[in-house]
Amino acid sequence: MFTGLFSRMLPPPASQCRVCRTWPAQSVCEPCVAEFAQPRPRCSTCALPLPAGQPQCGACLKAPPPLDVCLAAVPYAFPWAHLMADFKFNEQPALAKFFANLLKATPWVDPSIEAADLLLPMPLSRQRLQVRGYNQALLLAQQLHARKARVDLLLRIADTPAQHTLKREQRLTGLAHSFAVDPLKVSLLRGARLVLVDDVMTTGASLYAAARVLKAAGAAHITGLVIARTE
Repeated sequence: MFTGLFSRMLPPPASQCRVCRTWPAQSVCEPCVAEFAQPRPRCSTCALPLPAGQPQCGACLKAPPPLDVCLAAVPYAFPWAHLMADFKFNEQPALAKFFANLLKATPWVDPSIEAADLLLPMPLSRQRLQVRGYNQALLLAQQLHARKARVDLLLRIADTPAQHTLKREQRLTGLAHSFAVDPLKVSLLRGARLVLVDDVMTTGASLYAAARVLKAAGAAHITGLVIARTE
């Protein structure tokens, strides 16, 4: 009998769609994906929604972020917010495969992954990893491209409060010294094209802080890749 994390990662048998309750279906049925995951124009460097034909938002034009490209599959809204809470907080890591497929269906994601040298998941602190039992960003990166996914290069060196509990100003200022690169492996990052993988992007503070550390280590190009973007 399977127990623990391994059993939770096993794909469930045919089940109801989590949105419309169609039976049988995958985690979310194809009609619901078609309805709620329509591609939309987004800022190329922070993934906020924009009018068609406008490549970047005013904020990114004024102060370019450390990400060269940023891609998001869906808005952080119904029905995705509930599913992502299950994935992240409610011990349902098997959703990683569904979310990876959702990302791969998003314009420009597959070419970004193919062009990348490495996929780096946003790291969790040791304390948070012990509580949760898994890093959802790592599971996602492994589903996107197992051979390119590396968990040992970008490190979380400070345990900060969960970002969803903080105000915008606290998010933007509280992560400046939270990430580091393994000094024994920094040569792997020099001149590298990276995809930085996370589940949700809100202000971008976490992704930007990590990207600055990676750029300082010599990374040539960084694409931020998230399932959902707050809007």
